[in-house]
Amino acid sequence: MAVKKTAKKKTVKKKAAQVMFADTLPGIDIAVRQVFDHFGGAKKLLKKSGDVYLKVNAIDLKMYSYTDPRVIRGVIQYFREGGARNIYVIENCTQGNFTRLVFKATGMEQVCRETGAIPVYLDETDSVPVYLEGVEQFIDISSFVYQKLILEGDENLYVSLPKLKTHSMTEVTLSIKNQFGLVHQFSRIADHNFRLHQKFADIYQVIRPDFVVIDGLVATNHGHYIAGKNLDECIVPMNCLIGGPDPMAVDVVGASFIGYSLKNVKHLTLAAQKNLGESRLSSIEIVNKDIYNKRKKKLTHELLDRYPPDVKILRGKERCCREGCRRNTETCMEVFHSDFDGRGGFTVLMGKGIDPEEVAKITGPVHIAGSCAIQDYGMEIEQRAGKNLVTMSHGCNNLAETIHGLTKQMKVSTLALAGVNPLSSLGSLIQAKLHGTKANIPPVF
Repeated sequence: MAVKKTAKKKTVKKKAAQVMFADTLPGIDIAVRQVFDHFGGAKKLLKKSGDVYLKVNAIDLKMYSYTDPRVIRGVIQYFREGGARNIYVIENCTQGNFTRLVFKATGMEQVCRETGAIPVYLDETDSVPVYLEGVEQFIDISSFVYQKLILEGDENLYVSLPKLKTHSMTEVTLSIKNQFGLVHQFSRIADHNFRLHQKFADIYQVIRPDFVVIDGLVATNHGHYIAGKNLDECIVPMNCLIGGPDPMAVDVVGASFIGYSLKNVKHLTLAAQKNLGESRLSSIEIVNKDIYNKRKKKLTHELLDRYPPDVKILRGKERCCREGCRRNTETCMEVFHSDFDGRGGFTVLMGKGIDPEEVAKITGPVHIAGSCAIQDYGMEIEQRAGKNLVTMSHGCNNLAETIHGLTKQMKVSTLALAGVNPLSSLGSLIQAKLHGTKANIPPVF
């Protein structure tokens, strides 16, 4: 009897995800060109519209907290020479600030003006509700982002330009976390707690960059928001760019470059479970691996914890989430104390399960961080100390209220935080208000 032979299926070997390191010591523009050229260049990357959307990391104007304007300029010039039609530089900065001011103070506005790129202050755009499966909640995302990068994502090139940083609340902040800037500020307050990593992974499932270039000129140590007095301990020269078309792979390699494995960063682990990119370091081809090997560092996201010695912090045994009220509050105190001579002489409450005997001993001013502590002790403390001595930050990370409360307790001027001429700052605020900013900022006076 004849035996029917079946044709063997060809095994197609999957091409390994590539992440490229480019040395910036010979020149930032040269490094930018090397990264994009390796993956086919502008001609291959540009889509139907010819438009490019650069999501920078401009959380604040604190030194080294934002994407270096020289890197932004280099990327703009590269795509301009490559035939791009319009180039947009987009961001919605951190709570407690507004993007128009951050662009002005960091030099990003000037870069846009000189290169012809179009700055888009996302806090001045309308909002669209988007449902996140993991946290089972809606968030308000910028309508501009929803239209251009989600509905018209097949036509427009979306490039993420994060900064290489550790982060006191999320271990690292790279391209997946960089997308939090697409969300309006008031939508960032809820779940800025133990659920924050899930929120990042959910957003990544909704929208992903086409290409990522991490600004690795320097990395931050001891968190993302560095006090000027601590720069020598917290800024680490790395002199490179890290790029590729797979955001997950780029983030995994970038995290490893500063000492974090996938399992060390919860939002990377959760995003990896969605199978939306290569998450196995062993399966990623690192181009120019000698840079990775020779410059790799073991950094830490833990703060230096330098606060006024006469600040008493009462942390609850439960729900004192490092992703929210804890490290949000402590980061502000560290910077206000180090850079603005912020004073102490007050008590901070945070989390649930605070020892009631310790609360009963409190005298003098109090800052209550987060709704958990407010629910348990807010009324009691106000009745005992008086409303004038008590400040509160509602939610899990209401940074505007945190800044307002701590500047009051530490005797720091809110205007001093802007880092620019107060009149110029107020002028930018008026412009932002006229353009409909939805930023969550503290009272100016």
